[in-house]
Amino acid sequence: MAQKGETKIDKKINIKGAVCPYTLVKSKLAIEELSVGQVLEILLDYPEAAESIPKAMLNYGHTVLKAEKINPTDWVIQIRKEVED
Repeated sequence: MAQKGETKIDKKINIKGAVCPYTLVKSKLAIEELSVGQVLEILLDYPEAAESIPKAMLNYGHTVLKAEKINPTDWVIQIRKEVED
């Protein structure tokens, strides 16, 4: 059970080591597997993807809950699916 203030994560993917366009392709495939309202968490280490994935997900109609750098090399992005693909 997610604690108050914590987001329940329904699916996590680790795409560290992947570069564009594979980062976006893998993220899009992962969100397509979820139901509306579920949350995808992406762990990545490619700086361009840390910017492009949130923008793309917004364009697809989803909500970006978090996009933050968690250490010198990695980012975590959380996206809530809002529309069926």
